[in-house]
Amino acid sequence: MFSSFFSGPRFLRALLVSGLAAVSSFSVPAASAADSYPSREVTFVVPYPPGGNSDNLARLFADRLRIKLGVPIVIENRPGGTTSLGTSIVGRAKPDGYTLLLATSTAFTVLPYIRDVPYDPIKGFDFVGSLAGYLPIMTVRNDLPVSNLKEFVELARKEPGTLTFGSAGIASGGHLAGEILKSAEKLDILHVPFKGSADTMTALMGNHIDFFIDGVGLELVKSGKAKALVTFASVRHPELPDVPTPLEEGFDLTLPFEGFWGLAVPAGTPDAVMQKLAKATEEILAEPQTQERFHRISVSASWKDGDAYAKDLEQSRAYYRELLKTIKMSDD
Repeated sequence: MFSSFFSGPRFLRALLVSGLAAVSSFSVPAASAADSYPSREVTFVVPYPPGGNSDNLARLFADRLRIKLGVPIVIENRPGGTTSLGTSIVGRAKPDGYTLLLATSTAFTVLPYIRDVPYDPIKGFDFVGSLAGYLPIMTVRNDLPVSNLKEFVELARKEPGTLTFGSAGIASGGHLAGEILKSAEKLDILHVPFKGSADTMTALMGNHIDFFIDGVGLELVKSGKAKALVTFASVRHPELPDVPTPLEEGFDLTLPFEGFWGLAVPAGTPDAVMQKLAKATEEILAEPQTQERFHRISVSASWKDGDAYAKDLEQSRAYYRELLKTIKMSDD
């Protein structure tokens, strides 16, 4: 009787059913893990110290993302190496959607050309999409005897080697903007790197530097503690409508700051998780209150999906590769 069961159709049916059940038991947890995402707090790594544009942007976005996803979003500031430390931490994290990165153009399009980075800028991450473009302001000390960009250039030529500018670090947006100004106008001015934008503000207020090109200048200009010469972008700053762009002043001094920040996760993150993050991000950036709050910290909401954002980064890499050669920051 036993032998006939094990060789008969009833046994084969039982074996098939048990096999399908076993396969199902292995596949269901993986699917349900993505479907139930998120079920606990999410860490959002910011590769800059607190107090600067990147940190302010991350906190505003995280506050809205917390509501959209229904779980706490914990900001983790991991500055170092002009974004390379924080970026590498996320690149090594588990690809489950619980560790997010505030991606910067600096980390993915500039740093790889000037130093070895501890992450793969092309294959090491998946991109949810773009978050915002940058609206940096050329901000100078109140007692610097200039009132526009033309007067600044004339002063720098008259007193070579005396003017200094600060930035959030080597290869940061502010550093590159200053180097472009130097190169285009053949100026002899000194760069002073800091650990972040907040330190740059402090240095300007203490008269340790003469100017910087950074979005945090908005706070100083609106409070009357410093002067704005230009908004270093292709459009005027919504919060400073009377401040011209370099092009309006007769200077071709702009950077591809559109899509400067994005949202990234470790490569291999499940598609279902990516889709949830993308949907929430697109909805957040479409909110009028989000756009208004972003303007107040000198950034402009800019949504593109992950594929489009990755293509923008690829184009920016080509741009920066040539730029870095021109300003002698890279031999590659």
